[in-house]
Amino acid sequence: MERVPRAVNLQGWHGLTFLHWSYPPAVVQALLPPDLRVETAQGRAWVGVTPFEMRDVRVPGLPPVPHLSSFPEVNCRTYVRHPNGTSGIWFFSLDTPRLWIIAALRALGLPYAWARAEVNVTHRPPVHRVTYRSRRVLPHGPAELCAVVDVGARVHRPDPLTVFLTARYWAFTRRAGRLWQVPVDHRDWPLHEARTVVVDGDSLLTAAGLPAPDDPPLVHFSPGVDTRLGPPRPSGRQCLPCPSGTVTTTFPIA
Repeated sequence: MERVPRAVNLQGWHGLTFLHWSYPPAVVQALLPPDLRVETAQGRAWVGVTPFEMRDVRVPGLPPVPHLSSFPEVNCRTYVRHPNGTSGIWFFSLDTPRLWIIAALRALGLPYAWARAEVNVTHRPPVHRVTYRSRRVLPHGPAELCAVVDVGARVHRPDPLTVFLTARYWAFTRRAGRLWQVPVDHRDWPLHEARTVVVDGDSLLTAAGLPAPDDPPLVHFSPGVDTRLGPPRPSGRQCLPCPSGTVTTTFPIA
């Protein structure tokens, strides 16, 4: 069944690296809206920093606008479940240099920030290296990412934790005091092993209210997917929230 039968926006997400750190669930839960419960895997909550290049952003039926429709972006996010049973992503921040994106999507409740950012790819066989740099300008104060990632072999059978961290097909936003959820449709992520040569993203995490991590991140890379976003819809309540405040899943529910 198609998740997004009527798309309102088309986007390409390319050259994306998943950087993930684990936290005690209560630390992440304290930063979430009341109706969302942090999902856990292996007894831990997970926070991801995902730098990538957005390409060909457009409304269905219209061509992308050169230069304006392609740009770098860096997300800081975690994984949640709503009482209606929907699993998805909660964004702490989304950084990009495109002011039109910031203006449009902050109006929809997404915490976009203006940043100087770039993505550079180097092909020098046998090494495929991607370098990401981002520095936030406005509105939340200093928050930076510098990551140099070497891409390895294709992952043909992702383990349950990798699926938990990457296979997400809903995003939550908060607007006018109400939670909304946005459906996202794309093929399965083509994933590769990866390692960080350099990574400094602590200030992005601390800007979100999280402690600086003690350990290096878990790393995955994807050349990317083309996505279809559906219209936002209110998150209706269909069942009682989990009394423990956390939800444990092996595989996320789309």
